Amino acid sequence: MTTSDTLLANSLKAWKFLYKRGFIEGFGHLSVRLPDPELFLLTRHSMGPRGNPEDMLTVDMKGRKVAGKGELPGEYPIHLEILRARPDVNCVVHYHGMYSTSFTTSEHTLKPIHLMGTLFHSGIPVYPDPRLVHDVQRGAEVARVLGPHRAVLLRAHGAAITGANLEETVGGTFLFEQNAQRACISAGLGKPVWLDEQTIAACAAELYPYRRVWAMVESDAEE
Repeated sequence: MTTSDTLLANSLKAWKFLYKRGFIEGFGHLSVRLPDPELFLLTRHSMGPRGNPEDMLTVDMKGRKVAGKGELPGEYPIHLEILRARPDVNCVVHYHGMYSTSFTTSEHTLKPIHLMGTLFHSGIPVYPDPRLVHDVQRGAEVARVLGPHRAVLLRAHGAAITGANLEETVGGTFLFEQNAQRACISAGLGKPVWLDEQTIAACAAELYPYRRVWAMVESDAEE
């Protein structure tokens, strides 16, 4: 298999995992940069839980569909502009997380509260506009707010998680929402006790949990 074929096959595995685990539920999409830096794969609009290869659209850096069946998702500029702004990012997941998004509509700011949450030690900025990111201007602003960070929350909307590859991004998405869920539980019990900066830095320096999440992706793909 070529590198592009492997990326396509693994993207479909990742999509099935995210759908099955409740990250998508009709809303959300995933992109992966192809070996040609001017092209990336993107899940089509309204893609079901079990995608086919043709459901992964090939898109260029001008936001034009090059190959695949179906329409671009309306918020494709999230992917386009983050990939354009961040050459170190090769994969983006946008989803509407119940727990993570709740922190954009409450008095609390989402921070690492659990070991795995320390992956996001550099901070979790919030894009303040809850409207759909359906044009390049809004997409560019999401990318600007994201800055050098791994994740950005979209107020009263969702989140975008990034990574150097598919394994890292899917693992990061899973652990981002788990951290948010634990934080919600803690807030419900009283005042949440966030990890301090020194502990966050120490934990993050030792952490690389993506393979364990990807093993779950592979297991789901076999079902």
